[in-house]
Amino acid sequence: MSGEIRIEKLNADHRDSWMRLWGLYLAFYETTRSEEIFNLSFERLIDPDFTECEGFLALSDDQGVGMVNCLYHIHLWQKQKICYLQDLFVDNTVRKQGIGGRLIKRVYERTDELGYQGVYWTTQDFNTEARKLYDKIGVKTPFIKYARN
Repeated sequence: MSGEIRIEKLNADHRDSWMRLWGLYLAFYETTRSEEIFNLSFERLIDPDFTECEGFLALSDDQGVGMVNCLYHIHLWQKQKICYLQDLFVDNTVRKQGIGGRLIKRVYERTDELGYQGVYWTTQDFNTEARKLYDKIGVKTPFIKYARN
């Protein structure tokens, strides 16, 4: 892939690229989801009436090489909504070219466009390559995530 990278808001034409990238992302985290969840998630991300989430795709030569999915929700400590950057993935073949950073910056821009307060995300501690980027583009917080057993 030699083309210039562009970031686009996810739309119906991106289905195959997004499905491939989200599948690779889930495989990285050693998990899977049903076809029903793949379809439901994609439909939510592109539905203009479903304003709780949206996604962006990084494209090179019209091929998806990176994706980001984000959720918007209220926050009880502030007036404005906040953005949870839930999923970020860049294809292994094009890593270390700044695509992940560009996707995060697009989420920052979109959050500002919507008038929302901020952006946050989580990652696993072993995700050392991604954390190198996150340390440059974000602030590590002291919070530890817990989940229901």
